[in-house]
Amino acid sequence: MTRLLFIVSSAVALLCCRVVFGAMGLVTADLYKIRWAEDVRLAPDGKHLAYTVVYCDQSGPPSPKTFVMSLATRQSKELHGSAPTWSPDGRRVAYLAQQASEQALMVALADGSEAKRIGPVVSTNHSLPAIAANIAWSPDSRQVAFISSTPGPEADANGDPMVITRYLYKPSFYEGLIRFDDNRRTHLFVANIETGEVRQLTRGDNYEHSIDWSPDGQEILFLSNHSTDPDRIFNYDIFAAKVEDGSIRRITDTINAEYAPVWSPDGKTIAYLATKRPLTSSETTMEDTHVWLANRDGSNRREIGASIDNRQYEPRWSADGRFVYCLVRERGSNHIYRISAASGKSESVVGGVGAVHAWSLGRDETLAYVLRTPSTPSELFIRTVSAAPEQLVDLNYDWLHSKAVAEVETIDFKSFDGMPIQAFLTHPLEVSAGSRYPMIVTIHGGPHYDDGPNFNRKTQIYASHGYASLAVNYRGSTGYGQKFADAILKDQDGAEAKDVLAAVNAALARHSWIDPQRLGIEGISYGGQLTNWIITQTARFRAAIPAAGISNLVSFNYMAYYHDYLAVEFGTYPHQHHLMDLLWQRSALRYVDRVKTPVMFIHGENDNDVPIAEAEQYYIALKDVGVETVMLRYPREGHIVNETRHVADLIDRSMVWYDRHFNTP
Repeated sequence: MTRLLFIVSSAVALLCCRVVFGAMGLVTADLYKIRWAEDVRLAPDGKHLAYTVVYCDQSGPPSPKTFVMSLATRQSKELHGSAPTWSPDGRRVAYLAQQASEQALMVALADGSEAKRIGPVVSTNHSLPAIAANIAWSPDSRQVAFISSTPGPEADANGDPMVITRYLYKPSFYEGLIRFDDNRRTHLFVANIETGEVRQLTRGDNYEHSIDWSPDGQEILFLSNHSTDPDRIFNYDIFAAKVEDGSIRRITDTINAEYAPVWSPDGKTIAYLATKRPLTSSETTMEDTHVWLANRDGSNRREIGASIDNRQYEPRWSADGRFVYCLVRERGSNHIYRISAASGKSESVVGGVGAVHAWSLGRDETLAYVLRTPSTPSELFIRTVSAAPEQLVDLNYDWLHSKAVAEVETIDFKSFDGMPIQAFLTHPLEVSAGSRYPMIVTIHGGPHYDDGPNFNRKTQIYASHGYASLAVNYRGSTGYGQKFADAILKDQDGAEAKDVLAAVNAALARHSWIDPQRLGIEGISYGGQLTNWIITQTARFRAAIPAAGISNLVSFNYMAYYHDYLAVEFGTYPHQHHLMDLLWQRSALRYVDRVKTPVMFIHGENDNDVPIAEAEQYYIALKDVGVETVMLRYPREGHIVNETRHVADLIDRSMVWYDRHFNTP
């Protein structure tokens, strides 16, 4: 396994070193050219591979396209759908396709031909975080299980009038078009491929999702929240539905959440992700998920991922049942590990600098995966046990090969209290001796997320414009162990903000070409919140651009689509133990009179994660204080600005904003 890791790491290192001397860097017009791989699925027989590519060549949201590749010829054919899922015999692929105004479940032959419509699939806009597979084949390849939604007991909340009765009544963070929950419930359906018969297997007022069909063909695993008040208490458990009659048995009944259950090849064991703490947020969680195993009946639950002190994702069994493979987030990269089911011993399989975002495991331990490196957007690779990784497609060669990509430097330093912190500095594309360059601090969201040294279209455009960019993995970020993630507990807008300022000092101490008089600061989501806060604590930044950031922790808690996040972050609900007072003390809005930095707010008009009222409050308060401020509101957008023309517009406006204030005495 050591040899495999060396091969993968070396391949990535070569990708990181691509330099095109004298070439131009990225500009906003290039945003329409960028493509990235997003999903990959190996056929069980090893003959084909399905993968998804995201295109940004239209002015609207990025559009995914799915292809089937013959691994013998390396030729690809478009599948005209999404979520490809192979039959166990490798002869067919099921997928979702948009047909007129509705989505449908389709089944085609392995090469994408002879597509057949099985039936409609109706989605919901209700927030169902961390969903795993929603299509699963029977082991004999004759039936397909899938998730679709039906009307719930409440009416659609988008009527006239809009009648709200539920605790969770807003759509999830990515929804940028509809204001309120459609109140539909997701259930399990089974289709016979030959006859076309579709039957509903589960019913009721709960949501079922994340499915896997048992090797003996008798049951289908799924996740559901059966707490006494599922809207208020987020707690997925594992269940199994009997295929014959839809009867349900409960497999776990824990105080914590379970995710992504998958059967072992012999059907005796279930691998899944889980946390251990009694309170888990439906939006983001401080506690890292680890890989667990349980017997078929739910007994003998054991944590086999404990040897890896980092967040784990997407558990999958090896064909012989000896190992569980998973993704692991560590130090700005995403790696693939495998864990012994018997001993819990773990080893890295795909490592090095880079972020694996999707992957698939073949029966012979062949790995197909999507990898983003410092010099390229996500590309598609395949690696057999006996050979070096091979890049299967080069999605951006036609335009990116002639572009210069700026260097990304890792900076490790000690924060104000000695805490080790890691940051990533993207250099300006050209640095001339004796010249100084502006630096933009870019702060990631979460807070339990991370930045890394990998290709970032915005910071590369900044580099072409002559800016350096500094991304900081402040305490609370993932990829540095549970203790590091917990270091933010009850301390939002506290020590982690000081980590950001310490990172600025570390970068300035390392590089004399950074101009301390031309510093900007920006961030999205929690990064926007930290931007809002930091400008109340210092005037060292010449301009700020918070995107989708919280300014008032109290109002945010009651307006977002979820209401358990701050309870996890502070250990209690806002109405308990005087937490409301502390939340106000840690809200940027309270200290708006201290702000001297010009601010440009960016927000999606229909953001239900951090409602736009968070920007509106701060905007008016800054006007009252007399600070220069402007607010950019993007229609049809949720928490993340997604449409390509909007992304290009906000980057162009950001550079104009920074340039104007960097050049002001």
